[in-house]
Amino acid sequence: MLFNKSVQIGNKCISNDNNVFLIAEISANHNNDILRAREIIWEASKNGADAVKFQTYTADTITLNSDKPDFLINGGLWDGRTLHDIYSEGSLPWEWHADLFEYARSLGLAVISSPFDETAVDFLVELGVDALKIASFEINHIPLICYAAKKGVPLIISTGMANYEEIYEAVNSVSEFTKDLILLHCISSYPAEPKDYSLSSIPKLFENFNCLVGLSDHCVDNLAASTSVALGAVVIEKHFTLDRNGGGLDDSFSLEPKGLKDLRNNVDTIKVAMQSSKNGCSESEKQSLKYRRSIYASKPIKAGDQFTTSNIKVVRPSMGLHPRFYSSLIGKFANRDIEFASPICEGDLDNEIL
Repeated sequence: MLFNKSVQIGNKCISNDNNVFLIAEISANHNNDILRAREIIWEASKNGADAVKFQTYTADTITLNSDKPDFLINGGLWDGRTLHDIYSEGSLPWEWHADLFEYARSLGLAVISSPFDETAVDFLVELGVDALKIASFEINHIPLICYAAKKGVPLIISTGMANYEEIYEAVNSVSEFTKDLILLHCISSYPAEPKDYSLSSIPKLFENFNCLVGLSDHCVDNLAASTSVALGAVVIEKHFTLDRNGGGLDDSFSLEPKGLKDLRNNVDTIKVAMQSSKNGCSESEKQSLKYRRSIYASKPIKAGDQFTTSNIKVVRPSMGLHPRFYSSLIGKFANRDIEFASPICEGDLDNEIL
C-alpha cells in the first residue's frame, strides 16, 4: 500500500513539512440552533482552526428506534438514554449543511463531515465537501468506507477501538480507490484520559501503513494533542464549542475558543522546534560562544617564563587557546610579556603546539 505524502484539503496542503492541520469538530454542540452553529464556526476561524467538521446522519440511518437493552447506553455522559434519542438530539439537520458549508468557506475554512451511510456520502459529495471522515465507530463498516473512498475526495479514518487487523482491513479496502488517506489515532472515550492515549501508536501507524497520520483527541486539555506533533501527527481533530457548560451533548469535553487558540500556538511552536536537527551551533547560540572557556594568564608572565599550572588557567571567556592545548602548553616558554587576565594565543610561545 502506498499513499500520498501530501494531501490537499480545501486550500491547505497537509504534509510532514507543513504546519499541523487543525480540525474543529462541531459534532452535536450546535444544540439544534443554526445561529449557534454559525457562531461556533466563526470562533473556530478566529482561533486557529484550518477546518470545521460536521456529522451527517439521521437517527434512523445510524440506529433503530428501540429501548431494548441493546440500544441503551450504560455509563458515561449519556447513561440510560437510547441510541436513537441521543442521535435524534445530536444530528445536524441536512437542510442546514449548504448554508453552514458556505459560511465556513467564506471564513477561509475547509469543510469536512463524517457520513454514516451511503446517502450521506452522496449528499456531502454533491455539496462539495473537502474531505470525508470515517468515525472510529464505523471503521468496521467496510462497505461504507469503500463507497466513500470511490468519491474522489480525501479520506480520513479514525482508529479508535480498532486493533491492527481491523485497521489493516479498512486501509487495504480503500487502497485501490484512493491515495489520499489520513489515519487518526484515537481513543473512543468521552472524555478520554491522557494515561489511556498510547501516543506511541502514532509513529507505528505511519510505519505500518505508509500514510499521513494524526490524532483525534477527546481529552479535556491540550497535552496529548500537543505532544502528538512531536511524534509525527500532521492533523489534530478536537471537539469545539463556545462554552463547556452550554448544554451540548459534547460540550463537557470540547475545547472553548481560548483552548483552541492555545492549541494552535502550541502545535505551531512544536512544529517549528521539530523542523531541523541540531548540528553545531545555532544562530541564536552564536552570541553565547564568547562565554565558553579558553586559556588565560592567571598571573603576569614575563618573556622567557615557562607556562605553569600557577600562571595559566582555563577560564571563561573564549578568546584564548582552546582548553585542549592546556597540557601541551605547560613547560613551554612565553616569547613576550603577558598581562594578567590576557588570553594566551598561539603566537605567545616559542614552540608551536597546534
